[in-house]
Amino acid sequence: MENFVYEYPAKVYFGKGAAAAHLPGILAAYGPNVLLAYGGGSIKKNGVYEEITGILNAAGKQITEFTEIMSNPTWAKVQEGARLARENRIDLVLAVGGGSVVDCCKIVCAQAVTDENLWEVERVQHKAPSKAPIPLGAVVTASGTGAEMNGGAVITNEDSKIKGGMFAAAPRFAILDPEYTMSLPRMQVLSGAFDTLSHAMETYFGRSDRDNVSDEVALAIMHSTVVNMRTLLKDINDYTARSNLMWTSAMAENGILKVGRVTDFECHQMEHQLGAYTDCNHGQGLAVLHPAYYRHIVKDAPEKFARLGRAVFEVEGAEAAVDALAGFIKECGLPTKLTELHSKVEITPELLRQVADSVNLLPNGPRQLTHDEVYEIFMECM
Repeated sequence: MENFVYEYPAKVYFGKGAAAAHLPGILAAYGPNVLLAYGGGSIKKNGVYEEITGILNAAGKQITEFTEIMSNPTWAKVQEGARLARENRIDLVLAVGGGSVVDCCKIVCAQAVTDENLWEVERVQHKAPSKAPIPLGAVVTASGTGAEMNGGAVITNEDSKIKGGMFAAAPRFAILDPEYTMSLPRMQVLSGAFDTLSHAMETYFGRSDRDNVSDEVALAIMHSTVVNMRTLLKDINDYTARSNLMWTSAMAENGILKVGRVTDFECHQMEHQLGAYTDCNHGQGLAVLHPAYYRHIVKDAPEKFARLGRAVFEVEGAEAAVDALAGFIKECGLPTKLTELHSKVEITPELLRQVADSVNLLPNGPRQLTHDEVYEIFMECM
């Protein structure tokens, strides 16, 4: 095990009716001005908006709304939220939505309290924000990213065509009510769950000592995610499966799988840059890329792939594990080719060359790729 310091940032309130039961008491600890952040307005259709604003109003809070946060939040959107937070002297940012909303708000909370450009500070100078952020809370309505469990965020800078990680405000509390996910479209539920599976797989394939506890837990998270996704294929409204997936999402990103070891996450790096250029859905992009990426590295970690195959898909052999993953993706109806992704631009070999050359190459997996090999993987996914 590597050396580490572990602290769990968010207090989690899980289950049916969690917001009504706990949010009024939570709000008493914060000042009167709340920035209510959400995405395209689906929370107004499923009753979540009415419930949360009702709780806020009953608590005497002054609400400022920060809306239309996109699925791949941009640096410009962060600046918009930070400006709203400053102008309205916000005491608490309440992010209501999925990972994109929560990620955007993490950086809003930090950017609102400083005149420094945090993209420059973090991405160029490689420094941490110097001031304490505005407190952040999360009400999760779409699980998969586990964004509510940590201070990391993924933001797209459209000017530089970089979609990359930043670190700022971890939510102080998170409301996880599986019923809030019940109105999501089928494909959104499954692509979010695949993101969870990807988080656990990429942590598992990071370099580490043998027989470590992180691998044992990661395999359990993967197995549970696959089992519950298959349950949803039979009944997309199965509450127990939704609740299990909401918690596997949190477990995959609350740091427990990562303590004392390095992690891979090269496939995430590839998808991030693909998303920066095409604005594709994150979970669906991962579903397309993972089998191709794993076929490139399967011979570099045959024992770990074979172990995953046995524990998660009940197959024997390293290459059989990759085939089982590819088969599971098809079983779920997730995209298997880049041409099946909803992209804002035409995906061409020329575009993929640009994307490949911009991918951040990590040394932590079974083998470090080259930009040419990343391009090969992209072309295999066409």
